[in-house]
Amino acid sequence: MTETGSRSAEGPPSSSGHMDALDGMRAVAAFAVLVFHVAIESATALQDNYFAALLSRGDVAVPIFFTLSGLLLYRPYARAVLDGTRPPGTRTYLVKRALRILPAYWLVVVAAMLLWSRDHLGDVKTWLQMVFLAQNYETHPWWYGLGPKGLAQMWSLCVEAAYYLVLPLIAAGLAAYARRGGGDLAHRAKRLLIGLAALAAISYLWTVLSYYPEYRPYLNTWLPRSLTFFASGMALAVVSVWARRDQDGPAGRFVRSVNASPGTLWVVAGLAYAVAASPVTGTRFSGVDGVWSGLFELVLYAMIAACLVAPCAMLSRGDAPVGRLLGNPVMRYFGRISYGVFLWQFVTLYLWYELTEQRPFSGNFLVNLVVVGALTIGAAALTYRYVEEPARRLIRFLGPSASETAPSVSETAPSASETTSSVSETASSGPGTASPSESAPEPGSPRESPSRPEPVSTAPGQPVSARPPEPLPQGRTP
Repeated sequence: MTETGSRSAEGPPSSSGHMDALDGMRAVAAFAVLVFHVAIESATALQDNYFAALLSRGDVAVPIFFTLSGLLLYRPYARAVLDGTRPPGTRTYLVKRALRILPAYWLVVVAAMLLWSRDHLGDVKTWLQMVFLAQNYETHPWWYGLGPKGLAQMWSLCVEAAYYLVLPLIAAGLAAYARRGGGDLAHRAKRLLIGLAALAAISYLWTVLSYYPEYRPYLNTWLPRSLTFFASGMALAVVSVWARRDQDGPAGRFVRSVNASPGTLWVVAGLAYAVAASPVTGTRFSGVDGVWSGLFELVLYAMIAACLVAPCAMLSRGDAPVGRLLGNPVMRYFGRISYGVFLWQFVTLYLWYELTEQRPFSGNFLVNLVVVGALTIGAAALTYRYVEEPARRLIRFLGPSASETAPSVSETAPSASETTSSVSETASSGPGTASPSESAPEPGSPRESPSRPEPVSTAPGQPVSARPPEPLPQGRTP
C-alpha cells in the first residue's frame, strides 16, 4: 500500500464514536451467511465446480462477525490502558450484552422448538441449554448436527456469548501485562499486541489438540478455536486507539496507508478467499481431512476477516469511498437488522421449503434466495422494532452505574461473534445508553472448523449449516 495524502486531510481513525462503515460490513457478513445457507439447501454449493466452491465458503462470514466483536467490544478496554483511564464496569457491560442478544434469540428458540421439536418441549435440560446458550457443550445431543432444527446456526452465538463472559478477564490480563512496560504509550501498545498474538496462538494449539489423541469435532464449536478471529479485531482496536494518540508513530503511519489504499487489503482478502475455496482447506463436504486443513483454514479465514474489517475500522473520513460504499443509509439499515437476519434465516428457509414442498438439497437457488431473503428481512425488521429496540431501552433502568465510566455506547447486535445495530459512542451517557462497552455484531452462522460436512449426513430438510465443517451426526461422532 502506498501512503498518500496528508495527516491533516485524513487524520487518525475514531477510537470511539459511531462508524457507519462497520454497520455496512456487518450487513455484508449477515447476507453472506444467508446466501451460503440457501446455496447449500438448494444444492448449488454442492456441485463440482469452482463457483460452487466459492459459495461453499460463505461460512467465512462468522470470522468477520467475531473480528467485529473483538474490535468493538475491546476498544474501550484498549482506551483505558493507553489513556490511563478506568475500564468499563463489568456488571453494566454484561447486562447490556444480555439485553442486546437474549430477548430476540429466545423468541426464535421458542418458535423453532414449537415448529419442529415438539417431542422435546418438556425436556428441561434442552430448554436450559438453549436459553443459556450452552448447547455447544452437549457432546451427546438428541438433535442431529449443531442444534435442533431451525437453530443450528446458534452455535456461533454460543461462541459469542462465551467471549462476552471472558472478555473482562482477558482485558484485565492484557492490561496488567501492558502496564509492566512502563508509562510510555508505544511500549504499552506494543505489549498489548504481543499479548493478543499469544491469545490468537491458542486457536492453533487448540486445533492441533482437538485431533489428538483422537479427533473430537465438538471442540471446533468452543471459544478457543475462534480466539484468533476475536484477537484480530482486538488488535485493530489497539492500533486505532494508538494511532489516535500518536499520529506520527507506526500505528499512525499504518492507518494512513490503509486509508490511502483500502482496496489493497480487500484484494488480499479476495485472493485469500480464492485460496480457501481450493482443496488446501480440505475436500468440501467429505468429512474430516486432518489437522493441516484445519490450520490452513484458520490462517486464511483470519486473514480474510482482518483485511475486510481493517479499512472500515481505520476509516478517517466518512466521505471516503469506503464510507460511501458501506456507510450509506441502506447499508446502515441492513446492519441494524442483521442480527435478526442471522436469527430467522433457518426458520424462514425451512418454512418456505415446506410450503413449496421442495426436497432438501434441491430447488432453484436464485428464486429461493430472493424469497427467503425477503421473508428473513421482514422478520428481522419486525424483531428489531418490537423486540431488540425495546429490550435495549431497558438499559436505562440500570441506574447510575450505567454512566459511571467514559463515553457511552448505543448498542448493536453481534457476530458469532454479532451482527446488527449501529455503534454510537457519545460524549456523555444518556437515557437508553450504557457504559463504555461497545456493541458488536452477532455471528452469522458459518461453520468454522477443520473439515467439511457431508451433505447426506444432515437430517432431512436441515442444510449443512454454517458450522465446523465436519459432519456432525447424532451424538457428534466423527
